[in-house]
Amino acid sequence: MAAPCPPPPPDPQFVLRGTQSPVHALHFWKGAQAQGHPVLFSGSQSGLVHVWSLQTRRTVTTLDGHGGQCVTWLQTLPQGHQLLSQGRDLKLCLWDLAEGRNAVVDSVRLESVGFCRSSILAGGQPRWMLAVPGKGSDEVQILEMPSKTSVCALKPKADAKLGMPMCLRLWQADCNPRPLLLAGYEDGSVALWDVSEQKVCSHIACHEEPGL
Repeated sequence: MAAPCPPPPPDPQFVLRGTQSPVHALHFWKGAQAQGHPVLFSGSQSGLVHVWSLQTRRTVTTLDGHGGQCVTWLQTLPQGHQLLSQGRDLKLCLWDLAEGRNAVVDSVRLESVGFCRSSILAGGQPRWMLAVPGKGSDEVQILEMPSKTSVCALKPKADAKLGMPMCLRLWQADCNPRPLLLAGYEDGSVALWDVSEQKVCSHIACHEEPGL
């Protein structure tokens, strides 16, 4: 018996148009200025970040901080009206969006020319942690922000041959306050790092192709 066909995807509620170049990054945000309606950030190939009101379905403002280079990652911080954007210009920008502002207040220069997106671990405290692809091809750099202090560089053993990190996720388990990092590598494997000990807790081969 043939397997049943999956149902068709639902129709969109609405379509947002006007980026004028392909979209490479999306992020929802429900900040105070949204007045109960979520905002959508979209990062485009042309280097622009469009801020969309999902109430009016129009662009609220456009952020231009990556010199025309593709925006690959967007993330808001929980402790205020701040947005992080990562671009192919090897720069990670911190934007202040409070009270209608749209200024870059700080930036981090990245060392890797790959496609790996960064990751943050942030609560309501002024200090937070940032994971970025490091200078070495297989390295992940951990920074304490906003001071940009280097916490450590996580580098697999030389004989591991995992390749470049392709995706990162900083997190904390409920039962353990120590920060952990999940890293997907070019060889299709995933490693769980203990950031404090700078060691791999677990490693598993998941895919035959690089993980994203």
